[in-house]
Amino acid sequence: MNYKLPKSERLYAEKEIKELFNEGSSFFLFPFKVQFFVKMQVGNGTPKVLFSVSKKKIKKAVDRNFIKRRMKEAYRLNKQLLSALEKQDVNLGLIYVGPSGMDFHKIEAKIVLVLNKLAEMLDSNHKES
Repeated sequence: MNYKLPKSERLYAEKEIKELFNEGSSFFLFPFKVQFFVKMQVGNGTPKVLFSVSKKKIKKAVDRNFIKRRMKEAYRLNKQLLSALEKQDVNLGLIYVGPSGMDFHKIEAKIVLVLNKLAEMLDSNHKES
């Protein structure tokens, strides 16, 4: 299993980010709002992910960056849960809206729940098609 998070797996293009928020679907699982968009064309099968922390909830940039580092690490260690999506090209946005003092183990547990729910949702949509 590849535990890296290279640039090819991160969502950074402005066009793709706009597409994610304008045309994508979402669900909420505290402390994350999850945006996702499945592209119709078949890509390389690796989901691209965007990490964001609400400036309204967490005022200090140092604290926002600290939460983003925790989110990236939790995603990096558990991204194999999305391995069922190899045939689909998915853009994923994880927006943190929780409190400032959440520790890594809680964030990781919530990321695992988010990834399982997303894989389940996309798998059921794929079977219906």
